[in-house]
Amino acid sequence: MIALMVALGAAVGAPTRFLVDLTLQHRLGRTFPWGTLTVNVVGSLIMGTLLALPLPPEALSLLGTGFCGALTTYSTFAHETVQLARTGARRRALVLVLAHLALGVGAAWLGLGLTTLLRG
Repeated sequence: MIALMVALGAAVGAPTRFLVDLTLQHRLGRTFPWGTLTVNVVGSLIMGTLLALPLPPEALSLLGTGFCGALTTYSTFAHETVQLARTGARRRALVLVLAHLALGVGAAWLGLGLTTLLRG
């Protein structure tokens, strides 16, 4: 049952990531990977929120491991960072790394903290 939940969540998370990235590339251009940064920060926020809730293992598998796992992408982040650096955009690569670290971890803590606070 857990494996099915992960697969179902991933079946929604991966296309969501693709569509967000495509939309942001169209609107903001391709000079900075806004799509990857966005899905990774949003996924971190969602995961932080989920971890503060008393969810059964099936729900955490569906939403956390499945959806958030497929929505977020470390490999694409790494690839885009290397590509920026290789093409001479080293400052943008550094900004991307720092933004992922600060915003991703910050979003996870924010989700965890706010949800914990609201649950009382």
